[in-house]
Parts: sequence; C-alpha cells; structure tokens
Amino acid sequence: MRFMHGTALAVASLIALTAVSLAQEDAARVVKGGGISVPGWMGKIDAREEQSGQVLANSKLAAAGKNLQVTTGPAVTYWNPANKAAGNYTVKATFTESNYMGLNDHPHPYGIVIAGNDMGTATQSYLYCAAYGNGNFIVRGFGPEPFQMGGRRPQASEAVHKAAGKGSSVTQEIAMSVKGDKVECAINGTTVASYDKAELVAAGKLKSTDGVYGIRFAHNTDAVVSGLTVTKN
Repeated sequence: MRFMHGTALAVASLIALTAVSLAQEDAARVVKGGGISVPGWMGKIDAREEQSGQVLANSKLAAAGKNLQVTTGPAVTYWNPANKAAGNYTVKATFTESNYMGLNDHPHPYGIVIAGNDMGTATQSYLYCAAYGNGNFIVRGFGPEPFQMGGRRPQASEAVHKAAGKGSSVTQEIAMSVKGDKVECAINGTTVASYDKAELVAAGKLKSTDGVYGIRFAHNTDAVVSGLTVTKN
C-alpha cells in the first residue's frame, strides 16, 4: 500500500510539473500590423515557430524615433546586414520593457546577438545574451541547431534589473564582447557570463565570432531598443 501510495504521489507530481511546463509554453500571438518597417533590417523567426505555422510578419519591428520598437509574436532575431563586427569588439544596447509581461503571464527575454553568419538561411549561426525582467538571463546560440551555454535553464544575477511587478517598467543594458580568447556578456555594467572562444567556435556552434550583430526577442514580448552600437576593444 505504501508503494502504491508513493507511486500515486509521483504520478501526480509528474502531471503537475507537465501542466506547469505546458502553461509556460504559451503559443505565440499574431501582432496586428506586423512586419519590418525599418529600412535595411531583416529578420527570421525560430524554426519551431515556422513549424507551428507562424511567419515573420506576425512579429513587428518598427522605428520609434532613433530607437527600435519590437513587438512579438513568434520568437525572432532581427539584424541589418550592414552591421558587422570583427576582431575584438563590444556590441551593446538598452532594452526598455515599459509594460512588463504585458503580452504574457510569465517573463520572456530579449537581448543582443553577435557572430551572425549565413543569417536568414537554414545554416545560420549566432550567439545571444538575453535578460528577463525577473532578474534572470540566458546565453544561447544557433549553429544551426540551438545550443545552450551555462545550462539549459535561465540563471539568476543581481546585476539584472527586476521589474516591480506586472505592468511596471524595467530597463536592461546588455553588452556582448569579444576580447582576445574570451566572449563575455555584461548586463547593467556587470559581467554575468564569460566563455573561452574555443568553446564557442566549434562544430555545431559558431562559425566565427566575426559576423553580423543584431537583437533577439522571445515570443509575446514588447520593448524598445535604444543605443545599439558597436565599439572596438
């Protein structure tokens, strides 16, 4: 009886965890008036979004004065082919989510993309560092299959700003740097992750740390990107 009771509890726990997981995998919305209206910019949604029937026009990239306004839809990466960085460099921008979780019921990330090669194709590769408004961050990439750095789950850092609550505003300054044999991500001025370049430029990962830079947004997210710049280290 004890064994059966324990088994029942285990099954119930598994069902509960599965329900939570499914709840977190909310379906991507369709953004009204979506598409790209910023000259020179391009984008590509994730393969799994395409498989579910989503298209690039279901997310939106628009100009907001000198800034970029992104509203998703499906998870997407945006870039301008003219924006390239090589050697030792830092790409940074400020992301302002003025209505935290306004399009979702749990935090979704956004951040900087570097080392983009063959962008927009089935063999594209790039690395990104993204922040959540709950104090977490992730570093992941495509090569062309997705790969994770620092574990499969987001990591917490005191450097990442936390929103006061749903509907409040939260801002993150995110920077990705290539410095000699290191690739780093800094959020709000603090380095939160550092990797050996040899760990990233490898089979199934990046083709090079030289390449296009841009921005990355998860699905159902809305934020303004300001001050997207590259500097030589």
